[in-house]
Amino acid sequence: MQNIKNIIFDYGNVIFSIDFKLAQQAFTDLGIGNADQFFGHRQQDAIFDAFDKGEITAAQFRDRIREIAANPAITDEQIDAAWNSMLLGIAEGNHDLLLKVKDKYRTFLMSNINDIHYSHIMNYLRRDFQFEGNDHLFERTYYSHLVGKRKPDTAFFQQLLDENGLVAAETLFIDDSPQHLVGAEALGIQTFLMTAPDTLQKFFERNGLL
Repeated sequence: MQNIKNIIFDYGNVIFSIDFKLAQQAFTDLGIGNADQFFGHRQQDAIFDAFDKGEITAAQFRDRIREIAANPAITDEQIDAAWNSMLLGIAEGNHDLLLKVKDKYRTFLMSNINDIHYSHIMNYLRRDFQFEGNDHLFERTYYSHLVGKRKPDTAFFQQLLDENGLVAAETLFIDDSPQHLVGAEALGIQTFLMTAPDTLQKFFERNGLL
């Protein structure tokens, strides 16, 4: 990691803690078999990619869950609770760190997300931190369901580079999914894979980036 001027942050398990197994168990409880194959960190049903890209609505997503579970009686609230169960929250100090990083680098948020998770997280930020979103923590935020693209699509990374006049070689991308790093690396972006028990705060301290 040399000559870094710009940093692109993933959200889940980089800034905001998530646990895929909780959603898998919640889907199992709704009656979905092979939930670990249906939804996971490395692989998932095509319905999730479509939802992340805003190609289907929250209502269509819920109908698909009912269809897969073969139970039309499952309520919207039950589906949302199951889907949001994986969202744990933000570790103390992460927001302060992001503000410090923003003072030294051009920073961006790039998240594969969907309408249901986005609404839940925005409500969480408002309730627990009195934040109206994440915009104040970054120069710009890119949410997949609003952009119509998702990682690891190179077009998503290229859009961010082009719209902000970034040089790929001077840009670092931090993500917890190895498959997402591939799209960034194809464009010459420097990358770092965040894996537990490592944390964002440890990473910056360890690498002397602040």
